[in-house]
Amino acid sequence: MKPVMAAQTSPRLFALLFILILAACSPAAPLPTRAVVTPTLAATIPSSTATAMPATPAPDPTPVPERTLHIADAALPLFDGGLNLPPELKMAAPGQPSDLLFAPVSADSSALATWVYALVAPFPTITDGVTSSELRAAWRGRPPAAFAGQPLRMTLATRAALVSVLGEPAAGAVQEMMPEALRYPSWDKLPSWAIVPFDTLEPRWKVLAIDGISPLHKDANLERYPLVVRFGLQGPEAKNMPTGWVPTTNRDPDKMTVLVLTGVTALARGTAERMDAEGITYPAQKIGSWLRDADLTHVSNEVSFYADCPAPERRDPRFCSRPTYIGLLRDAGADVIELTGNHLLDWGPQPFLDTLRAYQQEGWGVYGGGIDLAAARAPLLVEDHGNRIAFLGCNPAGPGTDWATKDTPGTAPCDYPAMAAEIKRLRGQGYLVVVTFQHIEVCTLEPHLAQKADFQKAALAGAAIVSGSQAHCPQAMSFADGAFTHYGLGNLFFDQTDMFASRVMIDRHVIYNGVHVSTELLTAQLEDRAQPRPMTAKERARLLEDVFRASGWIR
Repeated sequence: MKPVMAAQTSPRLFALLFILILAACSPAAPLPTRAVVTPTLAATIPSSTATAMPATPAPDPTPVPERTLHIADAALPLFDGGLNLPPELKMAAPGQPSDLLFAPVSADSSALATWVYALVAPFPTITDGVTSSELRAAWRGRPPAAFAGQPLRMTLATRAALVSVLGEPAAGAVQEMMPEALRYPSWDKLPSWAIVPFDTLEPRWKVLAIDGISPLHKDANLERYPLVVRFGLQGPEAKNMPTGWVPTTNRDPDKMTVLVLTGVTALARGTAERMDAEGITYPAQKIGSWLRDADLTHVSNEVSFYADCPAPERRDPRFCSRPTYIGLLRDAGADVIELTGNHLLDWGPQPFLDTLRAYQQEGWGVYGGGIDLAAARAPLLVEDHGNRIAFLGCNPAGPGTDWATKDTPGTAPCDYPAMAAEIKRLRGQGYLVVVTFQHIEVCTLEPHLAQKADFQKAALAGAAIVSGSQAHCPQAMSFADGAFTHYGLGNLFFDQTDMFASRVMIDRHVIYNGVHVSTELLTAQLEDRAQPRPMTAKERARLLEDVFRASGWIR
């Protein structure tokens, strides 16, 4: 088809074009607020009428002076999560000199990173700590008796870092190992000792205090702690270099949660008598700081508060607590209340419901029991210092009259397939899962076979910590299937004071940056039917030996 020429344009078309030109010369009506101006309007303007504007050349970028960097072997673990250098820095070629060195420094003013290390031993170790003099003697090849002549195990990088604060070790004083070997300690030969960075701790290690200072405690005085290494940039232009690429520490208290798990609490019988005589807070007077200092304190209170609770009677099989006794839990710093106990409905559902309301008024979280079955089985979700923790609990032992139903309150009966599915779901959402049981009550160090089977189900499903709240005596532990499992901790506040039931264990778990990194075993002796006190060194050693032997860890 031939092109249409302008001379062939019809008079009607000329008229239309004349109207459009007039409209274009008139003032434009304002566009609606939501109008979108499209590029098709610009296409109606002939290109010959546009005045071409010369492009403004972009200014040349100011060149960034580049400096080469070398990272000392001692500092390489600081960047295990990746190294993201700014434009001003680039890594020096291997074997070549560099402008800057990132390495241990002695002056605090030049430190960019503070790295904390821990002296550790396999978990079934009785020794709780050493002095800094003993540690330095071992470093110099003269280990004290507690070290049994064993070298200090550590990675090459840890050895290089500690040289800056301890000096060169004596020949044979240090055994260098790969990081994987230290991550999963062998218990074949005890005693053995190692030094590891704080952020690589694993629950199978026991952290030993040095001069009474433990890095597991948030208030640890790091100025007096010998295993702290500071890193910084060295070189003529170090002060002019950006530092945002350097991690500041591997032990940030703002990423640390201390969770205390306890055993049986029943504020009835002899314990209630002593509280009436000595004061409501009497039971916690000697170990209260262990509980209050934790970020999250768990109490398995097996007895409901009842306004018409009669005077304590040791022969009465039904338990209740006076409402004022809740002051003891408040004084102990309770945060999380487990409701799997088998005496919660001894006086019917109403005291239990009143108890739930009292906990709610205190602002405490509850789990393992509730106003109905759905509430009893629901997890308690807690966020603390950036850590997400989920609590689940159930009662397989009964009695059946205590179990919640679709329409009635009580404790949670166990549904193991449903619990396993819930554990996996919570883990998928980034929660560290803690599972506790009110299981068969046996006052033996060895757990019941049914206990072991049921606790293992929770561990296999992915729980990080599995704990028994039912045992009136401390029981064995396990690390099977990746979970720290303690079958029973014994009583916390209850009136049993015979030889075995008077021994108390409290588990102090440390969670760092979303990971369970360590467990500290606290031990106490129950006296006067109500009051635990810290054990003597001899009492503690005997209890730990008994529990570790029952766990199959020592002979």
